[in-house]
Amino acid sequence: MTDRHQALALVLFSGFVAVTLAITTWVSRNRHGSAEEFYAGGRLFSPMENGFAIAGDYMSAASFLGVTGLIALFGYDGLLYVVGFLVAWLVVLFLVAELVRNCGRFTLADVVAARMSERPVRIAAGTSSVTVSVLYLVAQMVGAGSLVALLLGRTDEAAQAWTVIGVGALMVIYVSMGGMRATTWIQIVKAVLLLCGTIALTVLVLVRFHGDVDRLLLTAAERSGHGNAFLAPGLKYGGDWTARFDFISLGLALVLGTAGLPHILSRFYTVPTARAARRSVVWAIGLIGGFYLMTIVLGFGAAAVVGPGAVSRSNAAGNTAVPLLALDLGGGADSTGGTVLFAVVAAVAFATILAVVAGITLASSASVAHDLYASLRRGRKEPRSEVAVARVAAVGIGVVAIALGLLARDLNVAFLVGLAFAVAASANLPVLLYSLFWRGFTTRGAVWAVYGGLVPALGLVLLSPVVSGSPGSLFPDVDFQYFPLQNPGIVSIPLGFLAGWLGTVTSDEVPDEAKHAETEVRSLTGAGAV
Repeated sequence: MTDRHQALALVLFSGFVAVTLAITTWVSRNRHGSAEEFYAGGRLFSPMENGFAIAGDYMSAASFLGVTGLIALFGYDGLLYVVGFLVAWLVVLFLVAELVRNCGRFTLADVVAARMSERPVRIAAGTSSVTVSVLYLVAQMVGAGSLVALLLGRTDEAAQAWTVIGVGALMVIYVSMGGMRATTWIQIVKAVLLLCGTIALTVLVLVRFHGDVDRLLLTAAERSGHGNAFLAPGLKYGGDWTARFDFISLGLALVLGTAGLPHILSRFYTVPTARAARRSVVWAIGLIGGFYLMTIVLGFGAAAVVGPGAVSRSNAAGNTAVPLLALDLGGGADSTGGTVLFAVVAAVAFATILAVVAGITLASSASVAHDLYASLRRGRKEPRSEVAVARVAAVGIGVVAIALGLLARDLNVAFLVGLAFAVAASANLPVLLYSLFWRGFTTRGAVWAVYGGLVPALGLVLLSPVVSGSPGSLFPDVDFQYFPLQNPGIVSIPLGFLAGWLGTVTSDEVPDEAKHAETEVRSLTGAGAV
């Protein structure tokens, strides 16, 4: 890219970073250091504010960069991510949002531990939440590396490494200084920027084709080299039965995984009531739905305007499709319009990554401090000490995410998020639903549900083509591939539910009817909710 691209985009990057750091500094001066303030922002946000923040949390680099890249490369099959990400919110709205807000305080483990033996349940749920969060963080790190490598015109490992390290450092600062209140305002600012940028690009694509969507699709199919097959199912997931099962597995993971994502569940605690939590989700669905409809236009627009060949040459996984589309729509690499539009889109994408990693890091550090640390302290309540542990945990999680992000830098970010969703659906969703709706559920069942989904999901990923045995693997030179699917959801999600049932029916523990009745009343009415 030219020096003008670099200079303008870096100025916009710096502007966003300066604004978010100012927000963080302002919030850090006005907080009183309690656990409720750090984890839940004092529960003072309105449904609209929280809805924008949820949308900001959810519309990640996987959506803006990865999904559009997959549509640009694989056409119709890339739409699976759009459908899955959006339909998942119906599960959240009808089964999770209000009940979780009424039953918990800060984390997923609070909901489960309300009627179980706290220590083993908190350790299991906390371990699972941290694992899911780290997987999700890796995707954002990979997106950051791809974006800045494109911006600087450098694809060497050093440029990507320093980018990932810089993003990690910023996310630690956001979380450790500002907590949930700063993170929420950063998410709101980012959501507005991302929606404005996406609307502008969508309008420009439609103007390029004079509002003729048919012409847009036909041009994309023609430039793809696949003809009409580009607009039909099967280009990525229809080659054989393995690919078809992969399609089903990914769909299950996307639809069921959102309800188990720790950084999404934690957002329901930032509003004062369960009704506000439900209204937050309604706001989020409207914003997210509009955004994903626009990503379809951007994906096919990138295929039609830039061409899948140019997209894959820039980044084999397709992560740079949107910035390249912006460059072309603005008038090309040597034009002022192209320079400005490219820089704006790159800055918005970078803002997206920074905001999302802040939210995920906060959720995972909360799990470490509120669940794991509190359990090891054997119930001694020291809120200020717990918050201090959460700040230290943010640093450790940042280091792990940076290391894994460097390792996985050549994988598609939407695909990486699909793995995180699979683990969340396998380990977190079964224990959450059983705790809320099964009267006879026991502590052993809760622990088995978590580990019975978590261990198979991670084990199957390690034995899949993602890690070894194919040119696009993490370790292409070795082969310990024994599981043929890239996404483990079709196997690990049923195993999580089965393990929870098996642990319960083989347990000697007598379910506490009184605690279940209390949880049921609390979840449905909000009586006694924090």
